[in-house]
Amino acid sequence: MRAAAARYGTAGSLVLTALVAAPAGSASGAPPSPETRGTAVAAQRAEAAGIRWGTCAKAEDLPPSVRCGTVTVPLDYAHPDGKKIKLTVSRTKATKKASGKAVARQGALVFNPGGPGGSGMYFPLVGVLPEWKRIAAAYDLVGYAPRGVGRSAPLTCQDPKQYTKAPTQSPTYPDASYKRERIARAKAYARGCGARNPGLRHYTTLNNARDLDVLRAAVGERKLTFMGASYGTYFGAVYATLFPSHVRRMVFDSAVDPDPAQIWYGNNLEQSFAFERRWADFRAWVAKHDKAYHLGTTPEDVLRSYDKVRAELAHKPAGGKVGPGQLQSAFLQAGYYDDYWPKRAAALSAYLKGDPKPLIEQAAPEPKGAAEAENGNAVYTAVECNDAPWPTDFRVWDRDNSDLARVAPFETWDNAWMNLPCAYWPAPRQRAVDVRTARGALPPTLILAAERDAATPYEGALELNRRLRGSVLVTEEGAGTHGIAAGPNKCVNGHLDAYLLEGRLPVRHAECAPHREPKPLS
Repeated sequence: MRAAAARYGTAGSLVLTALVAAPAGSASGAPPSPETRGTAVAAQRAEAAGIRWGTCAKAEDLPPSVRCGTVTVPLDYAHPDGKKIKLTVSRTKATKKASGKAVARQGALVFNPGGPGGSGMYFPLVGVLPEWKRIAAAYDLVGYAPRGVGRSAPLTCQDPKQYTKAPTQSPTYPDASYKRERIARAKAYARGCGARNPGLRHYTTLNNARDLDVLRAAVGERKLTFMGASYGTYFGAVYATLFPSHVRRMVFDSAVDPDPAQIWYGNNLEQSFAFERRWADFRAWVAKHDKAYHLGTTPEDVLRSYDKVRAELAHKPAGGKVGPGQLQSAFLQAGYYDDYWPKRAAALSAYLKGDPKPLIEQAAPEPKGAAEAENGNAVYTAVECNDAPWPTDFRVWDRDNSDLARVAPFETWDNAWMNLPCAYWPAPRQRAVDVRTARGALPPTLILAAERDAATPYEGALELNRRLRGSVLVTEEGAGTHGIAAGPNKCVNGHLDAYLLEGRLPVRHAECAPHREPKPLS
């Protein structure tokens, strides 16, 4: 799904490639595909080579306690002796002690934060946090940058300065002229991706899953212990489908709906609908704390305050950098994480009182982060466009998003514009993977989901639970934070620890009360 803003029935003429390879352990009787054979070859080579751990590159901005290395994988798994790319990897070793007690090492825990386009290179740093200390005692914490991300054969589709150009408009109900402008931009972006990246078609979820198996072998693990958040749950599920016998334990935190019919066009429509609900939750919270913010005593009043700011920014951008587009992006973050609520509300309140500085600080693009932001968006676009068919007739997009914007205007059209290059994509599309495992083929796995998550709506967790036989779902009821593992909910964390440290899961399903809402800022 869409990368978190803090960082994290299709119609039309569709282009399809050949069916994906049958998963490992498939009962189809078909011979293994070239990609399956290539993955086995690459994994054997990686196991023999291992990883040469050393000081991390300065670009990673990691302390000396974290060690870094690389893993070599084929660009195209059908040709394992062809072009190779290197994935950057980071690690801290298991501390082997927690609360003063000795703890047995359980191997490597590999993490992916989602996106597509997110880097997990920072992951080993979490071991010092209280919520992670017991896990860090038992596991080497391993992060990495997937193909295309950071220094792992990076993708780029346009000049980063153009990607972060500000201020921008963001009409809730775009007119025909604005739609023509965005179509032209989407076509240009897709052309740029094709022109700048000769191997573009190889940046897919299937190859991310294959890369993960090579990484497993490189860190010396016969079976993988993996934790994926957001999009990381999807390619973790694809990995479980392809390599069920290679799995030790897997945690799926904030699960993408893996139904092939939803990947990715349908999922993005569902996401826009879910963000409307979470946007309403935020406005209700602000209204409840009107004494602190003076933005209105009802959600409708708060919306009027927001729309007033939006209209003023369209006329005169704050600091020359924050227009309606930057405002919407900043407040979209409040849909992902409720710990943004106090400072976003405070910035809106300050602006209406004549002080634009907090809003500028929170919403203006950061020039130093332009290259990273553009790279993340390029990977996001490449993977989602390559993964599955998309409508290629804008009339389909126009119909679906116009209908949706009538009931869910907050994110609908911005989400559509972000994904529209997929309508004009220069690389061949594949069919989405049919994620599923047979009973007994996969060890028990853990799914964590917040009931009001907007980025990965709760229905996706239910669908993943149905498709991965033997998986167990833990729900944080009434909450909407995207990514709930090792967060403020002790009940959720208890289930996470019990699973990763002891292999214990609830019998079928468990519910946790929501974590506390944030307190308002004065």
